[in-house]
Amino acid sequence: MDILEILRQDYAKFPIDQNYDIYAEDVYFQDPTSKFRGLDRYRKTIAFIQKWFKNPQLELLEIQRIDRLITTRWSLSWNTPLPWEPRIEITGRSELLVNDLELITSHIDYWDRSILDVVKQHFRE
Repeated sequence: MDILEILRQDYAKFPIDQNYDIYAEDVYFQDPTSKFRGLDRYRKTIAFIQKWFKNPQLELLEIQRIDRLITTRWSLSWNTPLPWEPRIEITGRSELLVNDLELITSHIDYWDRSILDVVKQHFRE
């Protein structure tokens, strides 16, 4: 199966049953809140989202590939497990680099909102 099709499927069922076979063992990940290297840590990050975020939904808005660069636009939302369960929304984009073996070696997320704007969503009326 084509890597773009695998990514489409992963976005649709995120964070459940993700396909980690498309990532290199030393994959680099970065978003506005963290950065790290390693597939094990990547798996743990997804597992954290699955365990602690309520009703997560990741919508793939756009995906394209030019040579070794895959870019996506997406919208992520979830309910935070606070007593009032606020619905949090982030839109953004990802840049994924693919090696000769068709494995993702780098996954960098860019948010359209600042971290402070995301935090403020927890306290809006």
